[in-house]
Amino acid sequence: MMNASHDQNSSNKVPGYSIIKPLKGQKALVTGASSGIGKAVAVALGQAGASVVINYRSNEKGAAEAVKAIKDCGSEAFAFGADVSQPADVQAMFKAMFDAYGTVDILVSNSGIQQDAAFDEMTLAQWQIVIDVNLTGQFLCAREAVKEFKRRGVVPEVSRAVGKIICMSSVHEVIPWAGHVNYAASKGGVMLMMKSMAQELAPLKIRVNSIGPGAIKTPINTAAWSTPEAEQELLKLIPAKRVGEPEDIGPAAVWLASDESDYVNGTTLFVDGGMLLYPGFEDGG
Repeated sequence: MMNASHDQNSSNKVPGYSIIKPLKGQKALVTGASSGIGKAVAVALGQAGASVVINYRSNEKGAAEAVKAIKDCGSEAFAFGADVSQPADVQAMFKAMFDAYGTVDILVSNSGIQQDAAFDEMTLAQWQIVIDVNLTGQFLCAREAVKEFKRRGVVPEVSRAVGKIICMSSVHEVIPWAGHVNYAASKGGVMLMMKSMAQELAPLKIRVNSIGPGAIKTPINTAAWSTPEAEQELLKLIPAKRVGEPEDIGPAAVWLASDESDYVNGTTLFVDGGMLLYPGFEDGG
């Protein structure tokens, strides 16, 4: 997504901007980064030059793989186990990041879970854990990041923005999802939390946006695409006629974290193969 026509020697080049490493010198934290979308985003940020903290809840092996992939491309990385729904864990994670890297420039709040059930059979525990991780977890992480952004201020040679927050949302911030009421409610909450934060923080040069993936091949939704029959059924919902890969999300996150998107604030970038185009009407309805 970077504009390859930019002249790196041009006098109007953004300070700190590199077409090869657009995030060079920046410090990033990606939650839920031991697998799937989070892992792909973390590696993409590392490839773009950022030093990355890999947050994980239980998949220590996947987190270690992400750290190695980032180090192999010449950037720094380390893993930190924390439950983003717990304030003490979040604070400890940010402290470890500040001890190692001094600050944070980019937060990608990606941690998310599903606990599916028919609405009238959904337990309070199933409702609460999805809201706690998917929505409250993003709030807790963003709150710590914003405190640091405000303390530090702009560092022009690093970025035009004080800081960047990328909330991982979903097409289900827009599309209702029967049988997944807790998940859809959490993503609808993420959408308005993101927009409200963006409105409040934009005057401080803090940019807040979301990425809204569609159907992506990740461990959270394996049943939807793991057999040819299931995948063909899923493709009826996707005009692009392919299920997305985690690597489809990484470049979007790099762009939103870079100075190339400095005037983008309070929006959701949907990466969904056209799922929001109401494919049921592609033949006229």
